[in-house]
Amino acid sequence: MNTIALQWFWKTFDQLTKNELYELLQFRQEIFVVEQKSWYLDADSLDQFSHHLLVKKNNKLIGYLRLTPPGKKYEVASIGRIAIHHDMRRDKIGSKIVKEGLEKSSLIYASNALRISAQEYLIGFYEEHGFKIEGEVYDEDGIPHIQMLIDG
Repeated sequence: MNTIALQWFWKTFDQLTKNELYELLQFRQEIFVVEQKSWYLDADSLDQFSHHLLVKKNNKLIGYLRLTPPGKKYEVASIGRIAIHHDMRRDKIGSKIVKEGLEKSSLIYASNALRISAQEYLIGFYEEHGFKIEGEVYDEDGIPHIQMLIDG
């Protein structure tokens, strides 16, 4: 995949247009609610405090990540809601999105520590990016998850 053809945008909640907000909420729901059949409340009151990475191809959202500041979800910053359009998942965009999240977090927060609530089947993927398992697998919205941490 030619990542040069992709457009990468970091935006705070206040910088998102109404159309971008609608698009990212729809995108997340298509993947996490409909595709994964996980009935949960996506609007968790963290979007307003977070930075949002929107990855677009031909002006269509194909990738997303939310970076939440320390003290809002966890004691340290966290990345989450990482989503890739199903047609793009074999193109290694997920790794690039996670790297962007790690870089952005280290730029704007005093600590390089970062936590994620990872879906269990993605443990190896996040370990490749420096995350280490913390605790035991737990159920989150009907899907096995595990806490992972980069202790920077």
